[in-house]
Amino acid sequence: MRTTPPGTRGAVLFDFGGVLTTSVLAAFEQLGSDLGCDPRLPLRLLAGDRASGALLVAHEEGRIGELQFEQGFAERLRAHGVDIDPARPGIVRRIQSALEPDRAMVDLVARVRAAGYRVGLLSNSLGDDCYAGFDLPAMFDAVTISAEVGVRKPARRAYEIACERLGVRPQDAVMVDDLQQNITAAERAGLAGIVHTHAPATAAALKSVLDPRAQREGPGTPEPTG
Repeated sequence: MRTTPPGTRGAVLFDFGGVLTTSVLAAFEQLGSDLGCDPRLPLRLLAGDRASGALLVAHEEGRIGELQFEQGFAERLRAHGVDIDPARPGIVRRIQSALEPDRAMVDLVARVRAAGYRVGLLSNSLGDDCYAGFDLPAMFDAVTISAEVGVRKPARRAYEIACERLGVRPQDAVMVDDLQQNITAAERAGLAGIVHTHAPATAAALKSVLDPRAQREGPGTPEPTG
């Protein structure tokens, strides 16, 4: 993994699901439990079944909508023995119902921004209304959503677009994401990376890597809480 010198970055990109919310991976496992199958089956299909993975990529890149993704994925689940109605599967709604805002991380975003750093969102979208309840334009200086720009993490171009919208170079930014593969890709694109597990650890990591000289006028660098 790339080693980032301490105190050298001036902007932060945050992921959404699993960072500003509770775990998406846990929500997929809950979906499997609700469907009465191996809780790991939905994630296993998305990671290892070519047809399922292609559906997810097409949906996250905005080439198919929520219903088309759900119907296709329901067929893949049925092919693996899951009793689910392919016409009205409700998969995305079930996943979203298992997610809750992580208030400590929402607060951390606000504190980092108040400290004078530019903050942006870079998110692979799942569902046609997956950001309900979050006022993203009020929270962030720039918002980059995969379905709107037609490219998803871990593609290098996704990080480049997010940095362009934020008005910073990749070499000046930090990516906070709950998935190691997305952090590895961010580091290859020139960003620093923080694998998010919980708010206090992420706050401490950001305090280490952010450059105090990059602050706009604000109350100071974010302090770990929790």
